Amino acid sequence: MYKSFYKLQLNPFGNSPDPRFLCMLPHTREALACLEYGISARKGFMVLTGEVGTGKTTLLRRALSSLNEKPVYTSFVFNPRLDVLDFLEFVLNDFGVTPERRTKAAMLSDLNRFLIDRFARGETCVVIIDEAQNLPEEMLEEVRLLTNLETDTEKLLQLVLSGQPELDQKLRDPALRQLRQRIALWCRTLPLSEEQTFAYVAARLAVSGRTETLFEPAAIHQVYRFSGGIPRLINLICEHSLLLGYADQEPRITSATVRMVAEDLDLELKDGHDEWPRKNFSIQAGRNR
Repeated sequence: MYKSFYKLQLNPFGNSPDPRFLCMLPHTREALACLEYGISARKGFMVLTGEVGTGKTTLLRRALSSLNEKPVYTSFVFNPRLDVLDFLEFVLNDFGVTPERRTKAAMLSDLNRFLIDRFARGETCVVIIDEAQNLPEEMLEEVRLLTNLETDTEKLLQLVLSGQPELDQKLRDPALRQLRQRIALWCRTLPLSEEQTFAYVAARLAVSGRTETLFEPAAIHQVYRFSGGIPRLINLICEHSLLLGYADQEPRITSATVRMVAEDLDLELKDGHDEWPRKNFSIQAGRNR
């Protein structure tokens, strides 16, 4: 809709975890290097934590896509509420293995054979468990036991627990000390500063083919204030601002447009200060401000 108007080749602010749009800020580089090293060096067990919307899934996909010397077999487990049999079956199916029998012992045997075969070929197998802060303790213990699948020198399976900061708290539980001791690397995603928000928006627009300034500086300032530096919220605000700007045929996005979008989305300033009387706006073409 607005791509041709704003001379864009791609949608710059979609919320799908597209690795092309990963903005390489300092803390992003650190977390990415941590994941890439952990997976390629077969460290076995890694943890990635960060607030909702700070780009954990995008970071994981970028890390996996960078390991292109040998095939990487990946299982993304998006439902942490699976029981152990469902979990093992899900992982095997993601790896392209059909279990011979649906018992824990049989599926572990199937998994072990698959991993040994892939290891012999120099290939890597990764299991990523999303929303891992919701894993029950009994499932966390089952995940820990998967780290026993190893050779004399290396781990056969690379495991990444990805979750919100509550996962850090859960893993400090004394009852999970055996699991915590096996974690080789801890990585974190963080909200962006205001300066980083400017860089983030500019980088995504550049990937999308925009070579000229599109958001006025005051508009980015408002994007930061309403998003708190959370990339998912930045994307949401910028996407709606482009829609509203297109509807009003604005050549550049202004701070007034961003404020109207924030009002539509019922977002509050993260510093707790309001700047304008609250009104009932809606995103539609041709209305006066």
